Amino acid sequence: MPLTNPDSPLRLGVNIDHVATLRNARGGADPDPARAALLAQQAGADGITLHLREDRRHIRDADLPAIMGAVNLPINLEMAATDEMQRIALAHKPDAVCLVPERREERTTEGGLDVARDIARLTDYIAPLSAAGARVSMFIAPDEAQVEASAKIGAQVVELHVGAYCEYCTDGNDAARDAELRKLFAAAALAQELGLEVHAGHGLNFANVGPIAAIPEVVELNIGHFLIGEAVFVGLEAAIREMRRQMALARM
Repeated sequence: MPLTNPDSPLRLGVNIDHVATLRNARGGADPDPARAALLAQQAGADGITLHLREDRRHIRDADLPAIMGAVNLPINLEMAATDEMQRIALAHKPDAVCLVPERREERTTEGGLDVARDIARLTDYIAPLSAAGARVSMFIAPDEAQVEASAKIGAQVVELHVGAYCEYCTDGNDAARDAELRKLFAAAALAQELGLEVHAGHGLNFANVGPIAAIPEVVELNIGHFLIGEAVFVGLEAAIREMRRQMALARM
């Protein structure tokens, strides 16, 4: 039986990491990520996503409890599968945890997590997170082996990395874009068949979100960098409302 109704509204998780990036560029307290999270809630976001990285380049430890206290929305903590991050997640108990690959030298998350190569460790790693009540998600490439491995370890959700699709949209490589889109449709269908909830994210904007939002199995998009950048010009509320409009049009 399908986990979702293809005609149901998509959820939008707003990633507020880059509000913290702006704050950290100069130091001090402004702009405040917790305030951004509250504005996102008021604009109609369905959840707040933040990535607490090992190097703390944007979100810092104190931001997590501040944001959790500022909004009445599910909090999705993106993090690497390290002992330190597991301790933090178990201490604060966010609603969801999304495991992502992480390298110090990368500017942003590059590619998906290789779950298939780390099944035994990740099975043990996510068990206490799930027991604490977190919905555990794997951030993966649209690859059959990674989807199957995510189901095998006991994850409840997969978030499909759509970065390659977005890059092909920007480059104008229509053939590669369409091939990647087919992979995303197939991975989403397989994930639902295996009982996984399907999310998608990384690099989405007004111009490219439509085909991803139209994937019937996808129930949530997580979008951050573009929305925070667009907010510089039109404000965060207007940026979020327009993204929601584009998502709804695609779903229709």
